[in-house]
Amino acid sequence: MIYADSGIIMRWIEGAEEVRAPIQSRWQQLSPEDRVFLTSRLSRLECRCKPLREQQGDLLSLYDAFFAGKEVTVREVDAAVVEKATELRATIGLKTPDAIHAATAIVSGVAAFWTTDAAFSKCPELIVEVFTSV
Repeated sequence: MIYADSGIIMRWIEGAEEVRAPIQSRWQQLSPEDRVFLTSRLSRLECRCKPLREQQGDLLSLYDAFFAGKEVTVREVDAAVVEKATELRATIGLKTPDAIHAATAIVSGVAAFWTTDAAFSKCPELIVEVFTSV
């Protein structure tokens, strides 16, 4: 299982081909049984705000379909996630939303953490893959 933060999801859903391609290529390298994205309920909030604000119904539908997909598991922000996020915020200085993403991944025991933000690389408990802009 791969953790996808909201930056990865946004690129996957609405990024230009050259932005999506590295993520999709890496996805195809995974074995079929490993092709499951885990993400936090926070990602749903972060991804859906702009389409809601700008009344982009088609884009909102794409996000809703992604989060409802069989290859996606959405984990709630529960007590274990909050406790781990608090620890990460205090010890390595992640911002609260980032600490929630990292904590969700750690508590869930994912194989890798996919992101567009290199700041997650300072988290020693994660195997981080950073996808940068082309």
